[in-house]
Amino acid sequence: MKEIDANRHAWSQLSEDHYHTFKKLLTEKKHKFNKYIQAELGDLSGKRIIHLQCNTGADTILLAQLGAHATGVDLVPDNIFYAQKLAADLNVANIDFIESDIMKLMDKHHEKYDVVFVSEGAIGWLPDLKQWGKTIRHLLKDDGFIYVFDCHPFFLTMDEQQLAHNRMDIKYPYFGKEPDADDYIGGYASETKRGVTSYFWMYTISDLINSLTSAGLHVNFFNEFKENFYDAGGLTSVGDGLYNYSHNPDRFPMSFSLKATVYDR
Repeated sequence: MKEIDANRHAWSQLSEDHYHTFKKLLTEKKHKFNKYIQAELGDLSGKRIIHLQCNTGADTILLAQLGAHATGVDLVPDNIFYAQKLAADLNVANIDFIESDIMKLMDKHHEKYDVVFVSEGAIGWLPDLKQWGKTIRHLLKDDGFIYVFDCHPFFLTMDEQQLAHNRMDIKYPYFGKEPDADDYIGGYASETKRGVTSYFWMYTISDLINSLTSAGLHVNFFNEFKENFYDAGGLTSVGDGLYNYSHNPDRFPMSFSLKATVYDR
């Protein structure tokens, strides 16, 4: 798929920068999960957890440091290389990594996990949430669950530049099915790389929930939050790894969390 190939190349342009950024943050203990993830994820001691779209493995390392055996998955070879290097640099032993497109993972990987973890800017890079839901069910033990923390799709429709000036303008179609193409990538943990094409797919709340329930999972909760997990432009840090617009703290959701468990029929 040309869009996936383009995204693989685009993200590879950030791999080394992300490695250096997160090595410094993890070494200085400045990288951690935000307060919502910490409160909702629960005790991971002794659990097997698989982290989908792990990038260069910083959050996979956090999961391992919480006592889980963590497996990270990413489609970018350079990301996997630097994830393994980062784990070795930090002497994290209870961790491993798999290079794979999530859309093809269930064809090649058959281990089962207590938890599937998806977090912070992951879902919009997937072209098919129905296949995503099937893959999650394939990976989970019968008593397992998936935990997701990501951008709220309502926030993703907004014009980021206008939001910084307290104007709520819809720029991207909520029900759009064609990917949005950009000629840049990155910015949250490295300098933005220009001149590389990337593709991002909009998703709706019903897309998320139906992809999981149709695969045999039961949604335990869907929570919405007024903060974002990165500075999308003009945001102010409110602590705990979260950001908001100082002039607009309560008008719309910026992120969400979701937990779903295998439904025992």
